[in-house]
Amino acid sequence: MTTQTFRARLLATATLAASLCLATPVLAQEHDHSGHDMGAMPGTPPAASPAGDADDAGMDMSTPMHSPLGGYGMTRDASGTSWQPDASPRDGLMVHTDGGWMLMGHALFNGVYDRQGGPRGGDRAFVAGMVMGMAQRPLGDGVLGFKAMLSPDPLMGRRGYPLLLAAGETADGRTPLVDRQHPHDLFMELSASYSRRLGGGFDGYLYAGLPGEPAFGPPAFMHRQAAMDSPEAPITHHWFDSTHITFGVVTAGLSRTSWKVEASAFRGREPDQRRYDIETGRLDSVATRLSWNPTPNWALQASWTRINSPEALEPDDDEARTSLSALYARPFRDNGSLSATLAWARKDRIPGDAPQAWLFEGAVRPDDRWTVFTRAEQVEQDELAGHHGGVATVRKLSVGAIYDVPLSAAVKLGFGGLASAFDAPEALGYDGPTGGMAFVRLKIG
Repeated sequence: MTTQTFRARLLATATLAASLCLATPVLAQEHDHSGHDMGAMPGTPPAASPAGDADDAGMDMSTPMHSPLGGYGMTRDASGTSWQPDASPRDGLMVHTDGGWMLMGHALFNGVYDRQGGPRGGDRAFVAGMVMGMAQRPLGDGVLGFKAMLSPDPLMGRRGYPLLLAAGETADGRTPLVDRQHPHDLFMELSASYSRRLGGGFDGYLYAGLPGEPAFGPPAFMHRQAAMDSPEAPITHHWFDSTHITFGVVTAGLSRTSWKVEASAFRGREPDQRRYDIETGRLDSVATRLSWNPTPNWALQASWTRINSPEALEPDDDEARTSLSALYARPFRDNGSLSATLAWARKDRIPGDAPQAWLFEGAVRPDDRWTVFTRAEQVEQDELAGHHGGVATVRKLSVGAIYDVPLSAAVKLGFGGLASAFDAPEALGYDGPTGGMAFVRLKIG
């Protein structure tokens, strides 16, 4: 390990530790949000209470926390400016300050042993997770908000962890990562937003991040209720949500009750292999998204983006991507819930082909201890037989479970595992492998 690498990892560890220390006043609070009232956005009527299944669960949603991006409940907010169902459970710990700020915090760490079989597999122990913080307060006729998210992923090294059929980004700036999941950057989000009522039932907002997430796709996988209990990334990641860490993004949006339309300008280049820095560059790419939550249990979106030179290894190639998704959430009694995601996306390479990806995710929580989750994916992948070596349709199925042991009202220790099966053309040399992970999770909030 070089001195530079050691210093960078020391910086990451210190930053994460400092974040947890700064969050202590928040983490000391009770994490049940159902009885809190943040008060409406100035000039905004209270958000409508989720009805139907959400009410059947016995949840007190009569005084919901309000989103910093509009006059609706905060349970609708997911990663960046994306929406999830209003009936989604909301993790996090909250405190109000005398200065009018509402602060929230959440932390999650997975200690994982990963074993991917077959001649192209490998094994690795690693730590992944995130530390998140949010702050918001009234300002003038609107609401000012801030979000920060940090990740310990850089500590696993530039090559990340083994993950068969995955491909994307680079560890050395020269060759692509194949059959491995790249680590995410230390700084996953540092963003600010401002929203206000515009009249006629409309709310408008501005959002800026360095890094941040543009208006494309469903929520990032680690924020989707159906996916967040799995310790592995989807192999469809670079179709649906690879833009979730974008070093430079500005988004403007307009919402009214259950509808929202938004557009982003952002830096198209994906993060490089140096995971501890903050990158800069021109906002040379665009995205637009239409979101609709027809009931408290559903969140639908359609989005399109034109990305300028996303890959450092192919700087002359651009991409247009299209995404459709439906997210479902239904709470049960005894803190249980059902969550699901169905999504499709296509990459139109300029120049090049147009590979597609399909995704289904589901998670069932019969109570506040057990969670059973699954993911099925199909990808038209052209990076598994050498860089753009021909398109191959590959599939993956994962099934897992985790059991949480409460250590306090706000802290849980979970023990879990998952198993995966793969389907790939014989010519790729995978030889019918299986894979699996065993993991321990610390969850605060």
